[in-house]
Amino acid sequence: MDNKQDVLALLREVAEGSVTPEQAVLELKRSPFDNLGYARVDTHRTVRQGASEVIYGAGKTPQQIAGIAASMMANGSHNILVTRLDGEKAAQVAQEVPMDYFPVPRIGVVSPKPHPQVGSIVVATGGTSDMPVAEEAALTAEVLGNRVTRLYDVGVAGLHRLLASLDELMQARVVIAVAGMEGALASVVGGLVDCPVIAVPTSVGYGASFGGLSALLAMLNSCASGCSVVNIDNGFGAGFLASRINQMEGLPQ
Repeated sequence: MDNKQDVLALLREVAEGSVTPEQAVLELKRSPFDNLGYARVDTHRTVRQGASEVIYGAGKTPQQIAGIAASMMANGSHNILVTRLDGEKAAQVAQEVPMDYFPVPRIGVVSPKPHPQVGSIVVATGGTSDMPVAEEAALTAEVLGNRVTRLYDVGVAGLHRLLASLDELMQARVVIAVAGMEGALASVVGGLVDCPVIAVPTSVGYGASFGGLSALLAMLNSCASGCSVVNIDNGFGAGFLASRINQMEGLPQ
């Protein structure tokens, strides 16, 4: 089963009599994971969580990444995310499995397949230097089936740039605010919108920013209600969480 909808469809076929209970049991008996020796691929994650397993590319060999992706494809997965993947490794993986590679966020999408995009997620950055992290968030959200609007270089050093995009901000279900330096963007956005704000501190900044720690602490201490914070440079985590919020049942499409 590729997702919850597939399970529901199978159960409806059993109820209608077009599939026997025995046939359904055989379909559902698949192992919950595929043991490759170096990895145990979670083949039931889409059914449990609505999204397939994501491959963290750093620290894995191209052969390991391709093997995991091939196992997931054999179990019906498409649009498989491979994060933190450098260009050299991506070229080798692409020789083994079909993959689109995006160098700015360092993400590969294995077995790409067009799919509908719903809702509205806005990804805003304080500056152009924050784009790699922001693109990791934006692309993650898009691959998971969300409509994404990018507002880049709208930091507080020129607040009028952010205010010029109020329409996009006000229509969002979730805003991801990505900023380094003092990380003030999240608080400003949080004071403007009526939806959840996910703050992403980046390691962009001069010496006293301590590799993003200053932005992290500022975002954690935001005076704007409704702001949550992910780890430094964790664009993937922000994009995944924003997708969960955007696709919650009961929200209008």
